[in-house]
Amino acid sequence: MSLTGISLLIIALSFALIAIYVVKTLKAASGTMTSVSSTLEKVEGQMQGITSESESLLKKTNRIAEDVEHKTQTLNGLVETVNNVGSTVGNVNTSLQGMAESVAHASNQKDEKVVQAMKWGDAAIELYLKWKTKKTQTGRKGS
Repeated sequence: MSLTGISLLIIALSFALIAIYVVKTLKAASGTMTSVSSTLEKVEGQMQGITSESESLLKKTNRIAEDVEHKTQTLNGLVETVNNVGSTVGNVNTSLQGMAESVAHASNQKDEKVVQAMKWGDAAIELYLKWKTKKTQTGRKGS
């Protein structure tokens, strides 16, 4: 065999070895790609599940927010009503206090009048008793 034949044989063997390694590499890459594809399919399924759960959670959150809004408006009305009741109670308290002061003032005036009437009554009784005593004494003197 000549030198050219031997070199062609070496080149042919080299190409064959390179082809074998390329085939092995491509098979390994194919296996890796299959694994990656399977993993991506699983991730996609999980993402769909997460998406549907997120949408459901978002809907529930919106309903809760609407409910809180409605209850807040209801509480605002209740607070306003309680404020009005407080104002009314304050007005009633002020009115009752004014009436109590009026009654106390009228009572003091009546007490003064009663005391004055009692003094006049005592004075009248004393005068009557003195007159009666004098009359009795004058009646005895005349008999």
